[in-house]
Amino acid sequence: MKATLQEQTGKLEQRLAQARGKASLLLVGVTGSIACGKSTVTAMLEEKGALLIDFDRIAREVVKPGTRGLEAIVDCFGSRVLDKDGSLDRKTLSRIIFGDREKRKKLERITHPPIFESFFRQVREIARRNPGAIVQVAVPLLIELKLQFLFERIIVVALSPEEQVRRLAARDGVSEEAATHMVASQLSVEAKIPFADYVVRNDGSPEETQDQVERIWRELKKIQAEKTAGKV
Repeated sequence: MKATLQEQTGKLEQRLAQARGKASLLLVGVTGSIACGKSTVTAMLEEKGALLIDFDRIAREVVKPGTRGLEAIVDCFGSRVLDKDGSLDRKTLSRIIFGDREKRKKLERITHPPIFESFFRQVREIARRNPGAIVQVAVPLLIELKLQFLFERIIVVALSPEEQVRRLAARDGVSEEAATHMVASQLSVEAKIPFADYVVRNDGSPEETQDQVERIWRELKKIQAEKTAGKV
C-alpha cells in the first residue's frame, strides 16, 4: 500500500529531526525555475558563510556508474539511457520522461530515496561539525514536490519569462522557441513566489543581485542569532 502524502511528510520530518539532533541549524530552501540563476545566488550566499547542500549535485552522485541508482534506471528504461562511457545520458532520459507523468514518477521512485538519504547524512554531518550553521539547501523542484515544510525560510530566485527564455537558450545552446517550450512545461516562477519568504529578482546586474543577497543574509544572521539564543 502506498504511503499517503501526510505519512510521507511525517517520515521526512522525523528523519530530518533525527539528523539535526539538538543543533540549532537554520535550514533555508533555495529554489527557482530553470535558468533563473539559483546557482548564482547560492554561490553568493556561500561567500557570506552559508553552507550548501545541493540536490542537483546529489542527484548526479546517486546515478554515477556503479551505483544502484543507475542500475535501477537502466532496468526501468533500458540501456538507451546510457552514454558510450557507461554514464547516464541525461538528455535521452529527459526526452523519455518529458510529458509522461507515469515515467517521471517511476524515475522519482528510483532516485528520491537515495537523494534524501544523502541529504539527511549531510545535515547530520553539518549538525555535528557546526551546530549553529546557516544551511542553504538548493532544491529545483522544492515547490513542485511540496517540500516547504522541511525549511524554516524559503528563497525564490526569479526572472522575467522573457529573460528566462533568453538565458536558457544561451546556456543550453538551443533556439528561443525550444527554450520557450521548456520554460512553459514547468511550474512558473511566479507560481512559486507566494511560497517565498524572500525573492531575489535576478533580471538586473550582478551588483543588484548581490545587494538583494546581502539584505537577505543580514536577516538570516539575525534570525539565527535569535534562534541560537533561544528566542525563536
